[in-house]
Amino acid sequence: MASATVAVEHDEDHGHAETNTGISNNKLAMWLFLSSDCLLFGALISSFLLYRTNIGDNNTGYDSPFDVFDIPFTSLSSFVLLMSSLTMVLSLSAVNRDDERAGRIWMMTTAFLGMVFIGGQVFEFTEFYQVYGLGYSTNTWTSAFYTLTGFHGVHVSVGILMLLGTVFGTRKSGLGKGKSETVELVGLYWHFVDIVWVIIFTVIYLIPIG
Repeated sequence: MASATVAVEHDEDHGHAETNTGISNNKLAMWLFLSSDCLLFGALISSFLLYRTNIGDNNTGYDSPFDVFDIPFTSLSSFVLLMSSLTMVLSLSAVNRDDERAGRIWMMTTAFLGMVFIGGQVFEFTEFYQVYGLGYSTNTWTSAFYTLTGFHGVHVSVGILMLLGTVFGTRKSGLGKGKSETVELVGLYWHFVDIVWVIIFTVIYLIPIG
């Protein structure tokens, strides 16, 4: 009984309720959301694998996706996104130390790196369409490619909005240790987006077509 009272007081002090598993409701909801997202990305990746050899359909003039890929550019863009996971970790670490200034700086840096990645993706899409004539409905390969990478790009954009919303939405309440769970939830989402991109990048740009 005493332990239950302590648990309730603990929850009240930190402003969030916990489930029977000891995980807060907000954190459990985020994990459930990310789990469902895994299924969606799994379906999109599977679809791309089915059509990855169809770039030559409709007489595009290309025998392989590697005829149009700029691997060094995409690798650099991917590196930028992966570095944003590091800055997200540094942001959470600063918030846990009650260092609000550093937490905001690192969080803004994370958002900026995400914007750089999105800019690279927009550039790639534009080049595919204007230079190579590969639009969304050109063939099944382009449809699968744009859907998969575009869906991921939307997730990155949502993550950027979450980061900026956290930074600017806490100007009055502060971004100290009391907001650590909020920052951790944003971080969970951001790391998920980064991990998914590693898989997508490997499947699309690194695995050769036999």
